[in-house]
Order: sequence, then C-alpha cells, then structure tokens
Amino acid sequence: MSIDSECGMTSLDGLAPAAALFHSLADPVRLSIVQRLALGEARVVDLTRELALAQSTVSKHLACLRGCKLVDYRAEGRQSFYFIAVPELLDLLRSAEHLLSATDRAVALCPVYGTAGDQQVGARPPDAERRA
Repeated sequence: MSIDSECGMTSLDGLAPAAALFHSLADPVRLSIVQRLALGEARVVDLTRELALAQSTVSKHLACLRGCKLVDYRAEGRQSFYFIAVPELLDLLRSAEHLLSATDRAVALCPVYGTAGDQQVGARPPDAERRA
C-alpha cells in the first residue's frame, strides 16, 4: 500500500492486499495469538493453555496466520514452535496502539465495528451482504 501524491490514495484494487492484511488481523483470537507470540515462540499446547482456547481453535487461527506469512514455525523433534515471521508485524501493532490512543479508542464506539455494533441485534458488517 502506498500513498499516491497526485490523487491522495491508490485505486481500490491497489488497496486489496492491505485490506486482506487487516482482515487477517481483525479477529480477537488471532490478535491474542500474535500478542502472545510477540513475547516469544510457543507451541500449540502452550497457546491453548495460556489463552484458554481449544486446540482446534488455536490450530485454525495459526493456519490462517501462517497462510498470510505473518507466523511461521520451527520443528524440534515432534514439537512445533510458532513465532512471528516478520518483525514489521510488531511495528504495525504498536502503530495501531498509538492510533487507538490518539483517537481515545473511538473505534470501540463505532456502530458497525465497535463494541456497540457487536451488541446491536441483527447488526451486520458492510461486507456481510456480499458474503451472504
């Protein structure tokens, strides 16, 4: 994603990879896994215990993060140790924290994506109609 100085932004097609990146991080479980891996590598069993999640849930989300090449693993005997594959991911998350702080976490009040949106009966994100 790059900013075009002439028109201010790139075309929608040019933004698709960035949108996919943010979508891959848009799940609280994946963010909690990334947050834990920021402290150091971990096995699935470690993640399930520390995050109080089912093994199948952790494995599914690790597969997603691996597919995006954000997380990778190394094998040691019969164990796999997962780690953050690109340190820039941590920079992105730090930037997100700064942005949340600068906006006083206003996104949490967003009627579509924030906490209030989650509590609305029948509320659907804008792209839900396309997926349905």
